[in-house]
Amino acid sequence: MRSFADVQELISSQITEKCLQQQDFSGCDLQGIELKELNLSGANFRGANLKFANLSGSILTDTDLSEADLTQANLSHADLSYANLCGSYLWRSQCSYSNFWGASLCGADFTEADLSYAKLIEASLIEAKLVRANLQEASICGAILLEADLTEANLNGADLTWTNLTKANLLNANLWETKIIYSKLRDTIMPEGTIYKPDIMIIN
Repeated sequence: MRSFADVQELISSQITEKCLQQQDFSGCDLQGIELKELNLSGANFRGANLKFANLSGSILTDTDLSEADLTQANLSHADLSYANLCGSYLWRSQCSYSNFWGASLCGADFTEADLSYAKLIEASLIEAKLVRANLQEASICGAILLEADLTEANLNGADLTWTNLTKANLLNANLWETKIIYSKLRDTIMPEGTIYKPDIMIIN
């Protein structure tokens, strides 16, 4: 397993190309590491410690970040399309304007994370935890939020068109100007605590 110093040396040797594709950092302790604006597509960070890491503006397409600890990490403006973040911990992470298009986020913990203006289109968020997360103006079209916990989440202006919210928890969530068009809401817990039974609800 690579140490923090080994990774920093590797980054320094390749920093001119800003490319660290297909590298294996699985299980590494990389707390606070600087990985800003790098090409990390296809890299393996499974189970890595990335607390407080700076990954802003980096390309992380098809990257394995499953079960990684990204507590308060900076992922703003990063491209995480089709990345695997299943079971990852992203408490209070900065993900504004990030692209999670088609990403696997099953069981990921985004408690109090900033996902404002993020793209979560067609992402899989089954059983994801988004308690008090900021999803203002986020694009969540076609995403699967089956049994996701969105308690007290801010969805002001978010677009949830064609989103699957079956058995999701929206208790005390902010749905001001939220687009929920042709979305599945069976057994969804609504902001006021009622359970919605029909399959489809339209809010203009």
